Amino acid sequence: MPFLETPTAPASAAGTVPGPGATTGPVPDPTAPAWPARLWGVLAVLCVVLFLDGMDVSMVGVALPSIGAELGMSESSLQWLVNGYVLGYGGLLLLGGRTADLLGRRRVFLIALAAFAVASFVGGLVDDGVLLVVTRFIKGLAAAFTAPTAMSILTTTFAEGPARNRALSIFTVFGASGYSSGLILGGLLTSAGWRWTFLTPVPIALAALVVGMRLIPRDTARAEGGHDIWGAVTLTGGTLLAVYTVVTAPERGWLSPITLASVAVVIALLTTFVLIENRIAHPLIRLGILRIGTVVRANLSVVALMGSYISFQFIMTIYLQNVLGWAPLTMALALLPAGIVVVLGSPLVGRLIDRYGTERLILASMVSLSLGYVWFLVSAGTTPDYPLAILPTMLLLGGGFGFGFSAIMAQGTDGIDDAEQGLAAGLLQTSGQVGSALVLAVVTAVLAGSTATDLSAFRPGLNLVTGVAVAGLLLNLVPLARRRTRQH
Repeated sequence: MPFLETPTAPASAAGTVPGPGATTGPVPDPTAPAWPARLWGVLAVLCVVLFLDGMDVSMVGVALPSIGAELGMSESSLQWLVNGYVLGYGGLLLLGGRTADLLGRRRVFLIALAAFAVASFVGGLVDDGVLLVVTRFIKGLAAAFTAPTAMSILTTTFAEGPARNRALSIFTVFGASGYSSGLILGGLLTSAGWRWTFLTPVPIALAALVVGMRLIPRDTARAEGGHDIWGAVTLTGGTLLAVYTVVTAPERGWLSPITLASVAVVIALLTTFVLIENRIAHPLIRLGILRIGTVVRANLSVVALMGSYISFQFIMTIYLQNVLGWAPLTMALALLPAGIVVVLGSPLVGRLIDRYGTERLILASMVSLSLGYVWFLVSAGTTPDYPLAILPTMLLLGGGFGFGFSAIMAQGTDGIDDAEQGLAAGLLQTSGQVGSALVLAVVTAVLAGSTATDLSAFRPGLNLVTGVAVAGLLLNLVPLARRRTRQH
C-alpha cells in the first residue's frame, strides 16, 4: 500500500521509565536479558486475564444445552448468552482501549477486572435467563476494557523489539490455552452443574486483581483528550449497534427492514464520529493512525485469522455434535490439537519475529491457515475421517494461529507512540471481534438454507471460510512481492 504512511519510531523506549507512586518500587528494565521476578509478575497478571477471557467464552459455549434445560430457555434465547458477551465486548473495545490511554491503564484495568469477577459470581447464582444474559453483557463490557488495556500495559512495559516480541509470544500461549482449557473444563464442569462454569473464574480473577494492585505500576503520563463527549457517544453507539446488527441479522434476515434501518443508523453514527474527530482540537481517536500501512494490514489480517478460525470451529462444533452425535467432551478433545500446537509453538514466535520480521511470519501463518482449510475440503468427503482429515487440519490451523497472532499484534503496535498504544491495541481487538462476528454471521446465513444431513450441508460455509483465509494470504503476499520486485 504505497500511499500509506510509514510508522515512525516512538520517542522513547517503552517501559524503561518507572511510574511515580508505584506501590512496590520502580519497574525493572524489560530490555535486560533476564527479566526479574517483578516483571514476570506483571506479565503473569496480564496473561491470566487473557486466559480467563478465552476460557470463559469456550466454557459457556459447552454449557449452553444444560443452561437451557434448567432455566427453560429456547435456542433463540440461549444464543444471547454468546451474543450478549460479543455485543458488550466487540462494541466497546475501541473505546476501552482509548479510555485506558486517557484515564490511566492501571486504573481502568483493575476496575474492569473487578467488574468481571462480580458479574461472573452473580451469573453463577441467578435463576432467570434474562438476568443471566445481562451478566454476560456486563462481562463482555468488562472484557472490552481489560483486553486492550492488558495489551497496552504489555506494549508500554516491554520495549519494542526482542523483549516485546517475547512477551507477546507468551501472552498468546495463555490466550490459546485458555480457550482450549475452557473446552475441556466446560465439559467436565457442566457434568457437575453448569453454574460452575460461571463461578470457576471468580477466584482466579480475584487473585489476579490482588496481585495486579501490587505489581502493575501507575502511569507516568496520559494522552491528551477527554473533551470529546460527542465523539465518545457516536463511537459507542455506532459500534454497539454495528455488532448488534451483525449478530441479529442471520435470524431477522439481511434484507429485513430492521436490519437495513440498523445499517443506515450505524453509517450515520460512524460518519458523524469521523466528522467530529477531524474537526475537534482534542479528538478521542486520532484518525491518522489508520493511514499507517502496517497498522491497516495488521487489522485486516486479524479479521482473516480470527474470522476464519472461529467460523471453522463453529462449523465443526455443530457438525460433530448435532450430525455425528459426539459428546461435548469428545468434540472438545477432537479440536484440542490446534490449541496444543499454539501452546507449544507460541514461545518460539518471539525469536522468529526477531529473525524474520512480522511480515514473513504473518504470511507463513496465512499459508498454513489456507492449506488447513483446503486440505479439509479436499480430504473430508461426506463423512470426514479423523486421522486423515480433521487431525491434519487442526494441526495446520494451530500452526497458522500460533505463528500469526503474536506477529499481527506486534505489527499493529510497533512504531506507535506510548500515548496511543491503548488505541492501537483496541483497534486490533475490535477488528478481531467485530470481524469474527461478521464472518460468522455470513457463514450462519449461508448454512441456514441447507437441508442436507451430512457434511455437504456445511460445504458452502467451509468454502466461505477458505476464501476469507486466502484473502488474508493475498493481502500479505502482494505488498511483499511488490517490494521484492522493486528491489530486483
